[in-house]
Amino acid sequence: MTEAWFSPAGGNVYTLGIDIGSTTSKCVILEDGDRLVAKSLEVGGMGTTGPEDAVSEVMQTSGLSSGDIDRTIVTGYGRMRFQGADGEVSELTCHAMGASHIFDGLRTVIDIGGQDAKIIALSPSGRMTNFVMNDKCAAGTGRFLDVMANILRIDVNDMGEIAAKAEGSAQISSTCTVFAESEVISQLANGVRLPELVSGICDSVASRVSALARRVGVKEKVCMSGGVARNGAVKNALERNLEVEILTSPLSQYFGAIGAALYAYRQASRSEK
Repeated sequence: MTEAWFSPAGGNVYTLGIDIGSTTSKCVILEDGDRLVAKSLEVGGMGTTGPEDAVSEVMQTSGLSSGDIDRTIVTGYGRMRFQGADGEVSELTCHAMGASHIFDGLRTVIDIGGQDAKIIALSPSGRMTNFVMNDKCAAGTGRFLDVMANILRIDVNDMGEIAAKAEGSAQISSTCTVFAESEVISQLANGVRLPELVSGICDSVASRVSALARRVGVKEKVCMSGGVARNGAVKNALERNLEVEILTSPLSQYFGAIGAALYAYRQASRSEK
């Protein structure tokens, strides 16, 4: 996939993909189903102004008007409540499509979102063949990391960097977020260093997600999708637990939106025939 930031010319097909998560909203505009024209990310997902703000930002960045967009598809946690798209598609389908577009030969997608974690198995051609989802508990999700970061009074985006300084990893034995919160506070009071605590928290998330992944069966190539892909400590722990290399991309958080824009392009292309 080629990124290009340019003044749009006429005659091309522009599609907009919108991914409304529980905590963030992402948008991507593609030209001809391949070239990334613009992207945007806003804090605030379903039930906030985040989706509208993200759309406004991506349109402004691209230099396009709403009339230039041939088709818009929305996906994600809040897709059913969004008005103004031409259709909605499951986030499972969109993350599979978006990740496969970035990584050739991909067979497994590990998507850790704000409220759930999903493992998606792909065929050699990139089609989704199976999946498993954890949406009943915050443990093993981005929400767990957010809660722990608030307890430790650190930025959740700094957790990977902090964990890299650890000389070991604190044991977080509780599988419930509420109990884990008490456990972390207790370890702080007992003088456990911040890097070791953060490392233990990231290991805990990876352990939960790894157990989920084994239920589907992990085949290489494997990639991470979603915002937690930016957390190097979680990625490294997943690699150790699953004994595979896990690919990430600067666009990992946008895979759902990319997939939605690709889906829109396929629909737009069919309608022109």
